[in-house]
Amino acid sequence: MKRGRFSFQLLKQGGEGRLGRITTPHGQCSTPAFMPVGSQGSVKALAPVDLQEVGTEILLCNAYHLYLRPGTEVVREVGGLHRFMGWQGPILTDSGGFQIVSMSALREVESEGVRFRSHIDGSLHFLTPAKVVQIQEELGSDIMMVLDSCPPYPASPDEAKAAAALTAQWARQSKEAKGGSGQALFGIVQGGVYPELRRQNAHELLEIGFDGYAIGGLSLGEAKELTFEIAEQVTDLLPKEAPRYLMGMGTPEDILTGVRIGVDMFDCVLPTRGARTGLLFTSLGPLNIKQARYRADAAPPDPACGCYTCCNFSRAYLRHLFLSRELLAYRLNAVHNLFYYHSLVRGIRQALSEDTMDQFVRAFFSQREDTTGSEGGETVC
Repeated sequence: MKRGRFSFQLLKQGGEGRLGRITTPHGQCSTPAFMPVGSQGSVKALAPVDLQEVGTEILLCNAYHLYLRPGTEVVREVGGLHRFMGWQGPILTDSGGFQIVSMSALREVESEGVRFRSHIDGSLHFLTPAKVVQIQEELGSDIMMVLDSCPPYPASPDEAKAAAALTAQWARQSKEAKGGSGQALFGIVQGGVYPELRRQNAHELLEIGFDGYAIGGLSLGEAKELTFEIAEQVTDLLPKEAPRYLMGMGTPEDILTGVRIGVDMFDCVLPTRGARTGLLFTSLGPLNIKQARYRADAAPPDPACGCYTCCNFSRAYLRHLFLSRELLAYRLNAVHNLFYYHSLVRGIRQALSEDTMDQFVRAFFSQREDTTGSEGGETVC
């Protein structure tokens, strides 16, 4: 793959979505893109070779978790995050702002940063915006995220306004702290569910100037319609020449909706978390492999799927592994789920390229079974 400094090329844009390409020091990824979550330097149950084979182009890791364990000095001493985890493709590191701020019993938000106790050993830490940038520079990720203040849901207008103001202040300090490593830095738009606060925060971040822009603080309990109403309002404000990242949103339906309002990047724990709970994603809708009706089912999880799991194993075998708590169950389920997700975004990119997105969406929903009841359960990131 072509390598170089960070850049984003918008290849095509229309009413159906955006087609693009991100270039980083560790290679390229096509957009729309789905990023599997490897918070602690590992996508649960999978090795890097598995990720390559299912079609992963870019990963998400979490600076907060890696800062606490094993520590950025360890990662730096062994050659950086890519070498440490054996993944040579692009990596985006989340700043950990959501993880820190969500631990209300363990942290205190101040104007200078966040003071918190480790959820691992109770040790006291203080992270400033500059420190978070330094941590990510030491990790050596390709894309860094600023430290932001993510208000809980529901948040009052005053709470959301204070969090947005702090996010803008910290974003400016993050940009000032960024060195010359060549790593990209993304700003994060906050403002709760209040359009005017979102608009003001977006304009403040645009004045600072970032390599890309994320929409944070959504999917925290608000109605899905409101989530995408706010997300669409924000994407309309963001520059066309920069990638747009909708944080923590990743059901298949979320991705389809997000693409059509102009989002380029998605992440979610759902494919791998679902794998560990027996939830498989298929072209016919979610499949709960624990159910008794699959006890002697010789069919693959998804007859339309070409992943390693579907080409070699039956629903009956996967159910047996899962109920027996065999570790292989988690790997095979995760291989399938991530293959499904990457196939979905590849199909979306092809549809965008061929101007057939409307037909693609209709086909997606027409193939799916009724997913009410137990089949449609675990669908929240």
